[in-house]
Amino acid sequence: MVRNGDGLSSNSAHLTKKRVFQQLVDEKRVEIVTGGWVMTDEATSHLYAMVDQLIEGHQWVKNNLGIKVKTGWSVDPFGHGSTVPYLLKLSGVDSGTLIQRIHYTWKYYFAKTRQCDFLWRQNWDSIGHTDMLVHNQPFTLYTTKHACGPFPEVCLNYDFRKIYGEFTEYSLHAVPVDQKNIRQKADALAEQYQRTASLSAHKVILVQLGDDFRYDHEIEWHQQYDNYRQLINYINGHKEIYNMDVAFGTPLNYFEELRQRTTELPTLKGDLFPYSDIYTDGTPHYWNGYFTTRPYWKLLNRELERNLRSAEILYTYGLNKARQQGENDIVKVLERNYEKLVRARRHLGLFQHHDAITGTSKAHVMRDYALKLIEGIQDSIFLQTFIVQNLLFGNPGSTKTQVPSHRVIVPESDFESYDTISPKVLLNVSQRPKKIVLFNSLAQYRTEVLKLQVDTPYVKVIDATGKPVLHQINPVWDMSPNKQTSKLDILSNRFELLFVADLDPLALHVFTIAHAPVQEATNATIAIVYCQHCHQAHPVFQFKNFQQGDVQLENIKIRALFDGKTGFLRGITQKKTDKHTFCELYVGAYRSMQFQSGAYLFQPDINAPEINQETLLGSDNRLLVITSGPVASELSSISKEVLTHSARLYHLEGPLGEGIYFENIIDFGVPPKNRDTELFMRFASGINNGKPPVFYTDTNGLQMQKRKTVERTRIEGNYYPITEAIYIEDDQQRLSLLVGHSQGASAWQPGWLEVMVERRMLYDDGRGMGEGLVDQRKMLNKYWLLLEDGSPLSAQLSRPSLLSNYLSKSLQHPPDVFMLEDNRPQGSASLSPFDYVIPPWPLVVQLINKALPCDVHLFNLRTLTDQNFTQFPSKSALLILHRLGFACDVSTDITIPNCFLDYVTNEKYYAFRPNTQFSDLKIKELTKTSLTGLYRERNLERLDEMIVYPMELVTINVTFGLL
Repeated sequence: MVRNGDGLSSNSAHLTKKRVFQQLVDEKRVEIVTGGWVMTDEATSHLYAMVDQLIEGHQWVKNNLGIKVKTGWSVDPFGHGSTVPYLLKLSGVDSGTLIQRIHYTWKYYFAKTRQCDFLWRQNWDSIGHTDMLVHNQPFTLYTTKHACGPFPEVCLNYDFRKIYGEFTEYSLHAVPVDQKNIRQKADALAEQYQRTASLSAHKVILVQLGDDFRYDHEIEWHQQYDNYRQLINYINGHKEIYNMDVAFGTPLNYFEELRQRTTELPTLKGDLFPYSDIYTDGTPHYWNGYFTTRPYWKLLNRELERNLRSAEILYTYGLNKARQQGENDIVKVLERNYEKLVRARRHLGLFQHHDAITGTSKAHVMRDYALKLIEGIQDSIFLQTFIVQNLLFGNPGSTKTQVPSHRVIVPESDFESYDTISPKVLLNVSQRPKKIVLFNSLAQYRTEVLKLQVDTPYVKVIDATGKPVLHQINPVWDMSPNKQTSKLDILSNRFELLFVADLDPLALHVFTIAHAPVQEATNATIAIVYCQHCHQAHPVFQFKNFQQGDVQLENIKIRALFDGKTGFLRGITQKKTDKHTFCELYVGAYRSMQFQSGAYLFQPDINAPEINQETLLGSDNRLLVITSGPVASELSSISKEVLTHSARLYHLEGPLGEGIYFENIIDFGVPPKNRDTELFMRFASGINNGKPPVFYTDTNGLQMQKRKTVERTRIEGNYYPITEAIYIEDDQQRLSLLVGHSQGASAWQPGWLEVMVERRMLYDDGRGMGEGLVDQRKMLNKYWLLLEDGSPLSAQLSRPSLLSNYLSKSLQHPPDVFMLEDNRPQGSASLSPFDYVIPPWPLVVQLINKALPCDVHLFNLRTLTDQNFTQFPSKSALLILHRLGFACDVSTDITIPNCFLDYVTNEKYYAFRPNTQFSDLKIKELTKTSLTGLYRERNLERLDEMIVYPMELVTINVTFGLL
């Protein structure tokens, strides 16, 4: 594992040390394992970040050490999934990989059946091309105490570290080897090795020697090596007694020896979650609290992820276009700021560490992580704005002035602080028209609804062709914490603008938002407001009172019924068939068991009932508001206690009209308020998903994994990680919840679908953090709920529908929004940065000439670092594609506009439509490579030769030429 999280280069080490280390690597006495930027968490990390940190590490190792990693090493993540073995296999790290922390019953099973070594195969693979050799260490932990054999009290005698001033259990037990005790010590150690070897059929074992924070004193190297050297020589020299060969080695040595002795190995499909231990008090403790722990950080992580991806795509395109068009000043600026891109990559990579994205570090460490995430977001947005400006206008300073620093393009959200929801910039449309730039980073046609804030309700929106755009004005409510009245007030100088944007694939679009005459702002654009507890005197909005009873929202596809008191969903009717499905939203919380539930563990108090939503949210202080207009109808359940919940139906044809969009604002307040509270959102439905219930969760966004509830392990044993989706289904319908960030989820009872949204505990759970969880932040969560028709149970491999994939990508990669800045006072005759732009300038800039098939995701377009000058970008980039699997028997009656799925010929799944190419860019060479770009596989003449099979990831090294 390469750990370079502080952004230090290889030049930080002394030249002599570098030479010695390089010699050890070349002699294979030191092995670099996995080679990623960190040892990534395998439950809560999303696929993009997992791949990106692997690329960053592999490229660094290659550029600085000149080697390619061959083995994997993942000993500390809390549970293991199938994604990391798959990514290692694709990257050429195919000699084998090692895992450690899995459920104690899996440990027992593998040991009993002597299957500690197996081939991990992906669910969709029927022939074994994804098989990855995996070794499961048979004992609890990777420390010397637990690694030499089954008896820790014996193994403690073989950790020979003794540092002056340290008093530890191993320093008290271990006695140096000498001629008097060597036979006794060799006998006891050999017995542990023999017992370990009995758990495998091939009699080859790998024993770790060390622990966290070790070998930090030179003397320890001598203490460990010298004592073990004596023991090894003694054992090897007495074959008649021990009949074994012992040697120092690396994981690669182990896997090479294993392959020589074994020709057939068992195959495993699925994953090894959740992790559970029994080593503290003999009872099961489930490590699935961290699936949700510190969700605000998990949200920030995804914010950086999506901004970095957009920056990568824009940077690769903008840099090479500037090079090919001879814009040397732009090239210099981009080369100089390449360090921002690298820094953002490394900050994202660092946060994938199994004690970072998991939320299981101390509060001051988590604060440092958050600052790095914000810095990465800021760096990514800086690059985006600079490149968008150049693609639209060129360099404003090069036409009327020699100053190239005028910034015309600015982001629409402000990321100044890590601990608050980023506010949207108010657009002063009443003074002069505003230009809004949208970047669709997806390679498909999209229809998206944008939400901005303007200073007047009287606006019009114009697209790039000059046509008016469907839009809607909603009120913005005064949610000041110091409001004295319980009634809602509308802000007089701030309004919410929703507008519908039709976007080309991988393209920039310019929209104009201008002030409109009052007579043009009719009821067709200004929402009607239904509210019982509002001050209803307002010159803009028409108010109507609620009717008694439940509330109904509908669009052309569905009719949703909501509780008239709570504002929570009660049922869904599909208007095409007039079929009503019971689907009730309930918000509650588990009461944590003190000292048992914490950052790592989820352990509800079995003697305490669930905290019901009346107690949690308050039964009398929820204010319901409906806003309804031409774009959307939205019901908001507003409260100052814990949760403000909104449900929205879009009045649009196409995918956006097929589901219910939810937003939750979560605020636990100041501790100890809401102490020992684990807040969940549960949908109870009429879906008959079996007894025990069967449900499906995504694994890092790569695939769906079938789960079956195990009643005897209670709720804590049935929570699983999700990063994109969870669904339940029967033979007629599927209910899916799509999420925007990682969290824990379950389906504990038939028809239930549940996600954990926030956790607070005052006490530590005894698993290493040493603190409670009290640093919660106010946050905004986003979801899509889909009820789809079909017969999904007929499929052997469960997959999301095309519709689900489409809406999930809307959550993961919404359009990037920028503004054209103009800060002159009204009526000013002075020049602004915008005046340096010489018209005409394009209103649409397409980076690619054709859309990709709608099941092919442009995973990344990532500029590679120059191998000789590692602070500069090269002329090559890794183009990574992911062909999303989808169900053919769900939502078959729903059409995705401009969805191209006819590029399958003779069972060859082409990734590009014929003659697809980047706009205005010359490509010198195309080479299919391994995932991280280290191994060349074959050359391509054109992009449309590339074949990507369903579920697979493929990388193409694109080398750009000069015009």
